Amino acid sequence: MPKNSSPERKTPSRKAVLRAVASSTAVETGRPVAQLEKKLQKPSVRFAHIKLAR
Repeated sequence: MPKNSSPERKTPSRKAVLRAVASSTAVETGRPVAQLEKKLQKPSVRFAHIKLAR
């Protein structure tokens, strides 16, 4: 039986995106996830014009 509609996708929250980026970076660098999350939460003057994908 074919489906008539595709399931509605939820947009991940900013917190979820930051957590995913931090955990991925932690695996690659060996640094603690919490430390990387704090760094990502602080606004960066250098890249203030760049927004995360939605």
